[in-house]
Amino acid sequence: MSAEVRTFLDTNVLVYLFDTSAPAKQATAQAILGAEDAEATLVISTQVLQEFYVTVTRKLAKPLSPEEAEEAVRNLAGLSVVEIDVALVLEAIGRSRKSKISLWDALIVESALADGCERLLSEDLQHGQEFRPLRIENPFR
Repeated sequence: MSAEVRTFLDTNVLVYLFDTSAPAKQATAQAILGAEDAEATLVISTQVLQEFYVTVTRKLAKPLSPEEAEEAVRNLAGLSVVEIDVALVLEAIGRSRKSKISLWDALIVESALADGCERLLSEDLQHGQEFRPLRIENPFR
């Protein structure tokens, strides 16, 4: 990853770090987070942290304990974090209506745009879709 390109991570990328039932996806997620410039270029949001906690404690084949999940959230909070506020929620509502995507996906897109990201890594949105200047990429394809 180039140092200039800010990359937003959707929740699923982070969940795969702890999903032992999907070893190939786990390795991909580990490579993304282990990149030399990861801390300087990777971005998440408070929404992603919340979704991550719920998913890794409730939806994995081998869920994390609440304590393990909290520690993981604390570590992930070391990345650049976009805080969700009312203005961002309202932007996301407009994006959801205009682009015909879920509110939750629209909030991810708007958070990425608010931080100046050019890439959004997600398997939930359509690979190659653009919300200029943001481009969706599925790292697990």
